[in-house]
Parts: sequence; structure tokens; C-alpha cells
Amino acid sequence: MALNYIWVGFFLIAFIVGLVKLIFLGDITIFETMMKALFDRAKLGFELSLGLTGILALWMGIMKIGERGGMVRILAKMVSPLFTRLFPEVPKDHPAIGSMMMNFSANMLGLDNAATPLGLKAMKDLQELNPEKETASNAQIMFLVLNTSGLTLIPVSILALRAMKGSANPTDVFLPILIATFISSMVGLIITAIVQKINLFNRVVMAYLLGATIIVGGIAYYVYWLKDPEKISAFTNVLSNLLLFTIIIAFISVALFKKINIYDAFIDGAKDGFVVAVSIIPYLVAMLAAIGVFTASGAMDYVLDFFRFLFGHLGVDTRFVDGLPTAFMKPLTGGGARAAMVESWVEHGVDSFVGHLTSILQGSTETTFYVLAVYFGSVKIKNIRNAAWLGLIADISGIIAAIFITYLFFGGLK
Repeated sequence: MALNYIWVGFFLIAFIVGLVKLIFLGDITIFETMMKALFDRAKLGFELSLGLTGILALWMGIMKIGERGGMVRILAKMVSPLFTRLFPEVPKDHPAIGSMMMNFSANMLGLDNAATPLGLKAMKDLQELNPEKETASNAQIMFLVLNTSGLTLIPVSILALRAMKGSANPTDVFLPILIATFISSMVGLIITAIVQKINLFNRVVMAYLLGATIIVGGIAYYVYWLKDPEKISAFTNVLSNLLLFTIIIAFISVALFKKINIYDAFIDGAKDGFVVAVSIIPYLVAMLAAIGVFTASGAMDYVLDFFRFLFGHLGVDTRFVDGLPTAFMKPLTGGGARAAMVESWVEHGVDSFVGHLTSILQGSTETTFYVLAVYFGSVKIKNIRNAAWLGLIADISGIIAAIFITYLFFGGLK
């Protein structure tokens, strides 16, 4: 319902702003500009969706190899000691543990099609342990917050879209996205653990969290130490592409060891990629058209000018303000945030500072309200308790982290 109001609101506000400009400012071309933007963005949405087909087919094929080869299960076993301590209400041998591990692992690998049904299965398993069936349990809330924080190892759709828009280095946002989404996940985990009085100073938990923090923090510090934008860009490109190709080789190697028919697995995954690419056409066209006409009317400029004025008077660099529409849309709708990201590329360029910022913002968190609605709705939970604001705290931390990380990695860009 919220998405319906947002979509309609874009058109109504654009119409009102257009009328004001026509009547009071004498801008006789405003509605012509708005209609042109409407048609151009509809065309762009269709072209982008079709252009995604090949790249998504490639990545979904690789992901299917990892899924069938057992890489997801291997990752699940690696993090199992941590999650059994984050969900003290869930018995160690309960099916919910396995379902949650599989869901988190699938999300980390960008296996959207696999992650959602696994998440719904995990929520159903957790509901069996829930003594109050219409009220969310602590375990369900922790599970939801970790989902909405959106820890993703391979942001497939973002990399694919950047390649489609002609980015010189589509993968140069891979490492910044990983750091931003890690921070979002850590904040979500810590704040939820504090609220639920879960002991994070357990030796096993500390070992996992400190180990991950040292690795990510070390990378961030090294980038800060480099300072030279050209050296930072070279380091990011080398490490990002090396990690991505290493993951591909790991998927193939494990599948070979398990004697999986790798070619058939890739073909099946590639078919899924084709279906995904085609299925997002209506959503991308709808949101791009709405945001396009809202921007063409000048309404978006008024909103951004307010924030530019506010932060400018505080002495803050205001380049990040042009990326805020993506940040505003992200907790509400993934499609809307994706459209806002693409819109920023159209205006500023995919390899600009804003283009990099919106890419990182898009990958820093998940769509909190969508996840809450789908997952809790699947088990008919009416009282979500503090799940929404805990998820939003993770979102806000991810957005702030994305802004700082963009300045760190790409601050030298215009």
C-alpha cells in the first residue's frame, strides 16, 4: 500500500508543480518536458531490463553451480556456531537453524530466487517455536533485522546494471558495497542483541565479529592510507575482480569435487536469469517513469535544494545530496531505489561521484518494509513489536556508511 501512495504521489506532485510553473512562472514547455521524460524513462526501463538478460543469465548460472555444488551448505556450516548463539531460543538441532543458515548464505551469494523461499521456510520453522502466534518472537525479530540489513557478498544486479550503462569499471563498487553492508549488518546485529539482552561477549561470537571487523576495517584503513585516488581505484579494481573470480573458481571447484554436472547447472541458472530480467521490466518501467516525471517537473530539485542548503550552511560537502533519492527509497521499495539509482546515472553519469554513491547506497541495505510485510505476513504475525525501528536503524547506519565510504573511495571524482 505504501508503494501505491509513493507512486501516485510522484505523479500528483509533479502535476501540481507543473501547473504552478505554467500559471505563475509562464513556463509553457514544462508539460512537454514532463511528457518527454515520461516516455524516455519508460523506454530506458525496457532497454535496461532487456540488456540485463545476458549478464543476469551469466551470474545466475554461476550461482546455480554454487548452489548445487554445496557451496551454500558449506557457508552455512561455517557460520553455524555464531548463529546458534544469536538465537538462544532456538534449539541447536531444530530445523529453523538450518533454514536460517541457508537463507543467510543464499543472500550473501545474491541467490534472490533461492533466498526468499528459504527465508519463508525459516520464518515458518521459527513460528513453530513461537508461544504467541500473532506476536513476533525475539528469534524472528533478529532474523528479520539481519535480513533487512542486507549483507550481500556479490551484488549481481548492481554490477550488471553498471555494465549495461557503460561503466568503465562496473565492479569498482564491489568492495565499497561489501564494507557498507557489513557495517549495516553489524549495527543491526548489535542493537538487536542489546535490546534482546544477548551476550555478544561470548568467545565464539567475539571471534566471528572481531575477525570480520578486522578484515573489513583493515581494508578500509589501507584505502585511507593510500590517499591517492588513482592508487585507490587500482587497488579496488584488482581486489574486487580477484575476489569475484576466486568465488567463481571456488564454486566450480566444489561442484567438480561433488561430481555435479556443472554445465547443466549453469544452463538451469541462466534460464532463471532470463526470467528474472524479463520479470523486472514492469517494475523498472513503472518506477523510472514516475521518478522521471517527478524530476522533470523540478520537484526533485526543490527537495534536494533544501538539503543542499541545510548541509551547505553546516559547512559539509554537498555532493552526496544528489544521491539521497536512492537512500529515501531504499527502505520502502527495492524497485524504486533501483530506479532512483539509474535516474542519477542518467543525470550525472554512472562513473561519477553520485553514480558511485547511488550504487553503494543500493547495495548497502535491503528493503526493510517489504521484508517485514512478506516474512511476517507469511506466518500471520500482527504484532511486529520493535522489528521495524530496529530494521530502520540498520538501514540508516548503512546509508551513512555508504556516504562516508563513497568519499573515501571516490571522493576525487566529480
